[in-house]
Amino acid sequence: MAVVTETTLRKILANAKIRPFKVSYYCEKRGPDFDSKMHDILVIYKQVSLQFDEDGNLKPFEGVPVHTLSYDEKPGMQALDTTAGDRPPVPNTDKNSAICRDYEYVRLGALSLLAAIDLLTGEAIPLVSDTHKNSDFVCFLKMLDTKYPQGDKIRLILDNHSAHTSQETQKYLNTVPGRFEFVFTPTHGSWLNMVEGFFSKMTKQMLNGIRVSSKEELEKRIYKYFEEVNEVPIPYHWSYQLDDIDIEKEDLNQIIYEVVNRKAAKAADKDKRAPKPRTRKKRGESGTQ
Repeated sequence: MAVVTETTLRKILANAKIRPFKVSYYCEKRGPDFDSKMHDILVIYKQVSLQFDEDGNLKPFEGVPVHTLSYDEKPGMQALDTTAGDRPPVPNTDKNSAICRDYEYVRLGALSLLAAIDLLTGEAIPLVSDTHKNSDFVCFLKMLDTKYPQGDKIRLILDNHSAHTSQETQKYLNTVPGRFEFVFTPTHGSWLNMVEGFFSKMTKQMLNGIRVSSKEELEKRIYKYFEEVNEVPIPYHWSYQLDDIDIEKEDLNQIIYEVVNRKAAKAADKDKRAPKPRTRKKRGESGTQ
């Protein structure tokens, strides 16, 4: 190897089908409860699939309607502006056959997208925010509460981000008991959440290479994208390993969390309520006699 030529080395790697100049990614299963939590998500997807008939039409709800949504956030979306105008393609040339853009750009700030896909209707529901905080998630929950008929249940498939299990979130959920149900994906199991595929599609179709003059323009274009997607909503159907799920043998009460807390992903803590907030005494106020 000390004296091998570059050409010979390339031939050796090519014959062995080894490409060290490329990197592929994988997601490692971490945590002893990965398989059980993945099973829980598949149970919910199985239940959703049973809401459709053989022709793909939505069946009427039996009992209390349950709206199942796949939810996640996409923070840090950069609003980028160009420093010079784009140059149009030049016909009949190889070098300038595409739009030419200056490599330099200007950062105008970042936005966060909170979004969910209704797995029964295919509707995509967005909320664009300047921040990525607990209060933003609570605002999204309030938006869902306004959107769906009172008395129906709203079930969210979501990850274990701290905003989803914060005391601020739990405090709000305690004001609307029985309204929301959370089903948590396992750690390093984002691929189990169907909204991730929607984000990937949105990135390829709209965000890649986008240039705007302000954060406000980026926000408008994001909402416009959702409007166009919702013109003809298409329900997302999960199929991976669903044939192994027998819904009659499953206990949904062991999967769904109606009230969350900081350790909501643990079964032992699933029914705990948020502690009452401590009130600070005003300066000069005496204690209890």
